[in-house]
Amino acid sequence: MHSHAHSHPLGGHDHHGHGHAHAPPNFGRAFAVGVGLNLTYVAIEAGAGLWFDSMALLADAGHNLSDVAGLLIAWGALALARRAPSPRFTWGLSRSPILAALANALILVAACGGIAFESIHRLTDPLPVSGNVVMAVAGVGILINLGTALMFMRGRKGDVNVRGAYLHMMADAAVSAGVVIGGLVIGITGWTLIDPLLGLAVAALVLRGTWGLLTESLALALDAVPAGIEPDAVSGWLGNLDGVAAVHDLHIWPQGTTGAILTAHLVMPAGHPGDEALANIAHALHHKFNINHATLQVETGADHCRQALPEAAHHHHH
Repeated sequence: MHSHAHSHPLGGHDHHGHGHAHAPPNFGRAFAVGVGLNLTYVAIEAGAGLWFDSMALLADAGHNLSDVAGLLIAWGALALARRAPSPRFTWGLSRSPILAALANALILVAACGGIAFESIHRLTDPLPVSGNVVMAVAGVGILINLGTALMFMRGRKGDVNVRGAYLHMMADAAVSAGVVIGGLVIGITGWTLIDPLLGLAVAALVLRGTWGLLTESLALALDAVPAGIEPDAVSGWLGNLDGVAAVHDLHIWPQGTTGAILTAHLVMPAGHPGDEALANIAHALHHKFNINHATLQVETGADHCRQALPEAAHHHHH
């Protein structure tokens, strides 16, 4: 069974990151294109804002800079995650995408607060909406943000960091759509309150989308078992292996945004099964459960019984 490990192009190193090998290159390009598009858009918006003296456009340009920041954080984290381990950072920097996803979630939550605050302010004091120019620029914004989001759509299920970038772009497309719809409705009905009401609706929508990202990235940051892995299934599978009488001290935690690390103590009364058996278990954990790195401690059981019943031990002393 072990020879199977060498059929992978990366040979033995493959245990490191099954998911990493093919994901980063295309996302690197997606990030580069996204950053380029968004910076161009910010420049156009800021220029139009100054030219037409529109505060709304300038504010939106500022807001779109937070998008570029979000993309750069996610992109930088992907680059850091691919750095080789060092004696001090023994896992490399594979957890940086978790922190990036958390940062993106927090930026989005803050943005929701900002949109809501601005909308409530406008409910009491409606702004004259400066019509066509703002709508045209926002229309371009929808296209740019949707286009960028589509590039990340494929990876959003597998990697919480890519999902952060995707949600950030979708949130922005929604904000721009709100501006366009608001402008159209005001143009037709003259009802200025639609603009702030749409703003509140967009804030609620973005918050709802961000909530999952926030809880997931927070769980990963707190070393929860990654979402795709069922801890009971792992522990049941280990417990059913030949020669295993019990499993304890089982820990599974994320090794970044893809893959996981496991440690466990296996009680094997018949004795240590040999290195190859352990290597096979580790390999099977990798293929069945996407656990990239398993450390297994074998116990023969004699000591374990004594540890398990401390009360019994104490009674002998008295």
